[in-house]
Amino acid sequence: MSTYYTTTPIYYVNDKPHIGHCYTTLLADVASRFQRLVRGDRHDVFCLTGTDEHAEKVVQSARAHNVSPQQWADTNAAEYKKAFKAMNFDCDDFVRTSEDRHKSKASAYIQKLVDSGDIELGDYEGWYDPSQEEYVTDHTAKESDYTSPVTGKPLEKRTEQNYFFRLDKHEDWLKEQIESDAIPVRPSARKNEVLGRIRQGLQKVPVSRRIKEGDADWGIRMPNDPDHRIYVWIEALCNYLTAIDTPDRQRFWPADVHVMAKDILWFHAVIWPAMLRALGKEPPRMVYAHAYWVREGRKMSKSLGNFIEIETIQAYCDRYSRDAVRWYLLTQGPLGANDADFAHSHFLEVYNNELANGIGNSTSRVGNMIAKYYDGVLPRTCNGEFGFDDGVALQTAVAARVAVGKAPDDPNRTFHFPQITGQAVTRAIEAGNDFQIDEMVRQGLAIVRAVDEFITYSAPFTLAKQLDDHPEGDHALGSILYSSAEALRIASLLLAPAMPEKMAELWANWNCAPSEGVPLEELARFGGEYALKEGQAVQKGDVLFMRADPKEDPPSPITTG
Repeated sequence: MSTYYTTTPIYYVNDKPHIGHCYTTLLADVASRFQRLVRGDRHDVFCLTGTDEHAEKVVQSARAHNVSPQQWADTNAAEYKKAFKAMNFDCDDFVRTSEDRHKSKASAYIQKLVDSGDIELGDYEGWYDPSQEEYVTDHTAKESDYTSPVTGKPLEKRTEQNYFFRLDKHEDWLKEQIESDAIPVRPSARKNEVLGRIRQGLQKVPVSRRIKEGDADWGIRMPNDPDHRIYVWIEALCNYLTAIDTPDRQRFWPADVHVMAKDILWFHAVIWPAMLRALGKEPPRMVYAHAYWVREGRKMSKSLGNFIEIETIQAYCDRYSRDAVRWYLLTQGPLGANDADFAHSHFLEVYNNELANGIGNSTSRVGNMIAKYYDGVLPRTCNGEFGFDDGVALQTAVAARVAVGKAPDDPNRTFHFPQITGQAVTRAIEAGNDFQIDEMVRQGLAIVRAVDEFITYSAPFTLAKQLDDHPEGDHALGSILYSSAEALRIASLLLAPAMPEKMAELWANWNCAPSEGVPLEELARFGGEYALKEGQAVQKGDVLFMRADPKEDPPSPITTG
C-alpha cells in the first residue's frame, strides 16, 4: 500500500491558537491515525504541522512587546505546540519557517524558479493587503470597496520593483487540472469558487519586496539579490516540501491532502500547484478547505471577544474528557461548505446521545452482563448470525421475551454481525480516502447502534432470568453477549482515531488492544484471528462517558496571570 502524507497549514505566530487551528489540526491528526490503522504501519504515514513566522506583523508585534522577532516567534510557536499536545495530536513533525532546515531549502526552490523563468524581476503597481501580506487584483479591490476581502482593513496602493511568479503561464493547465479533478479541490463548492476566479484571468504574482532602510532583518532574502526579501506566503508554501526533503522522507511526496480553512484556498489550490509544476514536482492529490466555526450563532471576532481560545477548549476537556471534545469538533465541525456552530447546548446533546448513551452505555452494559452472568469470562464464541433457520439463539431470546409478555417487534428479525461490521469497515475506508472524516468515524457509531438494537431485541437481561425454562438459553445468552462484545471491539477500532484514549481504556479492560503491524481489515474481521476468544477475561471497568446534565452551565476557562 502506498504512503499517506497529510498537512495542515502552518499557522501565523502572531496570535495564540484557537478553535480554528485546533479543528484543522484535528482533521489531519484523525485522518493520519486512521490511515496508520488501515495500513497497520505508522511509518508509511506522515502528518505535518507547524508555524509560519516571517510575516511583517510578527516584526510589528515584536516591537510592540519590546522583544526580537525571533523571541516573539519562539513564544507563540511554543503556544501552538502546547495546545496541540493538550489536544493529543499525533503529528510526525512540527516545522517552523525560521529554522535553517526550511530557509535553506525554500531559498533553493525559489532560485530554481528564477532559473526556469517562472520568477522574474519587474515593476508593479497594485493594491496591497497589509493584513494578509499579499496583492489583490484590481477586480477584487474594487469589489471589496478597496478593503481586505478577508479582514476588512484598508488596502494600500503600492508601486515597487518586485520579483514576480509567472502564475499566468500556468492558467490553462490549472483550469484543466481542477476541472478534470486531476487536482481535486474539495468540497465541490470550493472547486467552483476557484474555477470562477481562474476564469477571470491569472496575473503575475509579486513574491518579494525591496528592503528599505530601517527594516528588521527578518525573513528570507532573495537568492542572489539580497536587496529583496521574499514575501512570506511563497516561502511558507514551500514548507510542505522542505519538511520532507530528506532521503528518508522524500517518498511521501506528493501530499495526499492539504487541509486548511477556506480563507487560504487560493494559495493552495492555484498558486502552489503552479509552483510545483514549475519545480517539476507532482501536484497534491487533494486540496481540502473547510468552512469556519461560529459561536452560539454569532460569527467569532476579536471585537466581539467571542473567540473560542485554547483555554475554553481545555475547560471542556477537563469536564467532559479530551476525547469527547475531539468527537464533537470532528463530527459537528465545518468540514463541508457551511459554517458550524459551537453551542454549549448542542455539545451536551451530542455528548449524551452519542457518547454517554452510545458507546459508553453499550460497552458498559455488555461488560456488566459478562461480569454478572459469566464472572467476567467470555463463555464461547459465535459466528454472529442470528435469526436464521439453523440458529437457535435469537429464537430462544424471542421465546424469553414472550414468556414475560414482551413480544418482539418483528419475529423474523435477523442480525448478521460479520456483514454489519464488514460493511462499516469498508465504508469507513472509502470515506477516509475521500477525506470525509466525520463519516469515517461515524461508521463505528453505526456498529454501536446495531448492537444496541440487537440487545433491545434479544433481551439478554430477560433471557438470563429464564434459563431454567429454556434448554438452549445458556447457549443463546453466551452467543448474544459474545457477538455484542465482538462487534463493539470492531466499533472501537473505527472510533479510536477520534477517541484514542477512551478506546485504549476499553481495550485494556477487555484485553483486546489491536496487534501492531496488522492492517485494519484483518484486525476487524468478525471472529477472525484477532477477535475476542472463548475464555478471555472482560472486566467491567469504569463507564467511558458519564451522562451530563442537559441544563448545566458551560465550563469556565481557567486563566493564569
